[in-house]
Amino acid sequence: MPRIRIELPGQFAFVTDIALYVGHMNYGGHLDNALLLSVVSEARARFFRSLGYSELDVEGLGIIIADAALQYRSEAFAGEVMQVRMTAADFTSKGCDLLWCMNEKSTGREVARGKTGIVFFDYRLRQVAELPEAFRLRVATTASTA
Repeated sequence: MPRIRIELPGQFAFVTDIALYVGHMNYGGHLDNALLLSVVSEARARFFRSLGYSELDVEGLGIIIADAALQYRSEAFAGEVMQVRMTAADFTSKGCDLLWCMNEKSTGREVARGKTGIVFFDYRLRQVAELPEAFRLRVATTASTA
């Protein structure tokens, strides 16, 4: 089975710094694979806040994670600061992909890259909803000025 390959865009709409702690490490002393996703989740929450949203209120709708894929590029260790870049792409009628890349801040070493597929969800009706056009426009505007 071929390895996952994730192509990154030339430009990202958002960047944030996240420090790694001892609690992020596994028995091998480097960033745990499951906890990598928690770092990306924190970056995703910050991305939505930067747009004036929360993950439970994007133009009145929430988001749910439909899928996730990632590629490891190098180890990461406690005390390092990760610079996580993120942008939205590949819009559909119900959602989009959030593409991200994580680099160690002081050296620029790439640690991981990935994509998280999201769909919009009406928690009141408990059903998938249409992607809000205002969200698409806000992301496009942010990406063009980044």
